[in-house]
Amino acid sequence: MRKPNLSRLSEAKVQHDAPDMSTLEGELSAMDHALEDTVLRLSDYLSAVDMVISQTFDHRVWVKAEIRNLSSKGGHYYFELAEKDDAGKVVASCRGTLWRSLAPRVLQKFERGAGMTLARDLTVLLKVSARFHPQYGFSLNIEDIDPSYTLGDLAQQYAAIFERLSGEGLLERNKALPAPFDIEHVLVIAPEKAAGLGDFRADADRLMRHGACQFHYHHATFQGNHAPAEIRQAIVSAQQQFATTYERAPDLLVIIRGGGAVGDLAYLNDYELAALVAELPMPVWVGIGHERDRVMLDEVAHTSFDTPSKVIAAIITHLSTLINQTVQYQARIWQAAQQQLSSARQHTTSTLANIQANTKGALTAAKKDCQYAWQTTEHSARQQLKRARTASSNHYQSIHDQSQQQLRRTRQHVHDTQQRISGYAYQQLASAHASSRHLRDIIMVQQPTRLLQQGYALVQSEARYISSIDAVSTGDTISITVKNGRIDARVTATEATSETTEQVTHPTFTNTQNITQC
Repeated sequence: MRKPNLSRLSEAKVQHDAPDMSTLEGELSAMDHALEDTVLRLSDYLSAVDMVISQTFDHRVWVKAEIRNLSSKGGHYYFELAEKDDAGKVVASCRGTLWRSLAPRVLQKFERGAGMTLARDLTVLLKVSARFHPQYGFSLNIEDIDPSYTLGDLAQQYAAIFERLSGEGLLERNKALPAPFDIEHVLVIAPEKAAGLGDFRADADRLMRHGACQFHYHHATFQGNHAPAEIRQAIVSAQQQFATTYERAPDLLVIIRGGGAVGDLAYLNDYELAALVAELPMPVWVGIGHERDRVMLDEVAHTSFDTPSKVIAAIITHLSTLINQTVQYQARIWQAAQQQLSSARQHTTSTLANIQANTKGALTAAKKDCQYAWQTTEHSARQQLKRARTASSNHYQSIHDQSQQQLRRTRQHVHDTQQRISGYAYQQLASAHASSRHLRDIIMVQQPTRLLQQGYALVQSEARYISSIDAVSTGDTISITVKNGRIDARVTATEATSETTEQVTHPTFTNTQNITQC
């Protein structure tokens, strides 16, 4: 909408003077004395209130109020009206009704005059009459709405927001940001399926197909009381998503609307929305879609355009300018490079000629120096070779003599060691031979066959040799081997003796006392 003119603000109008409050209080006091001792039914009392209100306020007045809620049913419009103090606290409220018989005329008059539809949160000047119903309570009948007053109130709100933003230094904050050098990523905030968005996307899609720029679209409602909050949420959400994906800020934020009623622009005059746009870290370009009407977003944005088509045209122009500058810079760089290359070639040719001239003299001197160095080196090498041969011969003879002496000492040491080892081996062999004969005699003496010939026997139980009476019990079956056979027997009794016998590892020999033959 165009920047409001405060001179259009209307003053409240009253058709008839209301009764003086002191007169009204006197009349009511007289009624109190008359009804002091009377008991009334609720309906009678409320009917009396209705009569008093009808007689006292039987005229129409202009009342300024804010629309807190608005609904319609059956062609009737139902208002929730309120008055707030400077702190925003509600100090008065009531219901209001615009009946079906008057609604079309009143609403059309308001929309033509104000350029917007009647909605919540608007401050309006209403022509009303008071009504009281015993069942439904107090309400106002609305007969007319002055659109010029609403425009004046919107102008006051616009001026107040403008002054606040200016005082906080927000009007120029986004404008102070440098224009983007290269527009690679653009966030677009727009109403979904808006006519202006279609025109914008037609050119934007061509840029995307050629890889010149990427556009990221996010949608919000641009009309109604909830429009500012939705637009703020869309801006914040778009920034967060982009930062998560690309880990940087976008190059440009575009807010476009395009189309729609001029009156709907009033919803965009919101301080919180304007402050958010002003404090964004990237330039904001807006194209709301009306050439003569401005909103608060136009005041705080980096650049303001009349329509969305002009926004995309500016982006194309910016990219075209950047491409042209790039081509010009490329031509300048190529020209400078060619000049530098030509100069370098000339310098190289001159330097090469100087090097070649200097190299010939240096080469001749180097050859002479090389010949002298070669002769000196050859003579020195022959002298060193001669000395080395003499030294090598002396070293060889010394090493040969020392080796012979060491060899003789080693041979003598080996011979002595061999003699000691041989004597020790003979001693060990003789000792082992004597031990073997002794062990052979012991084995022969304790040979089982020899022992069996001497009257001893071998006792077994369950394939185990028995060497103690603890290994058998009465009733066990045992096997007794003698010199000429084997005897199977059962143990009938056992008796321990005090005599100890030497334990050996060979089979146990025993006699057959106390053993009964099976």
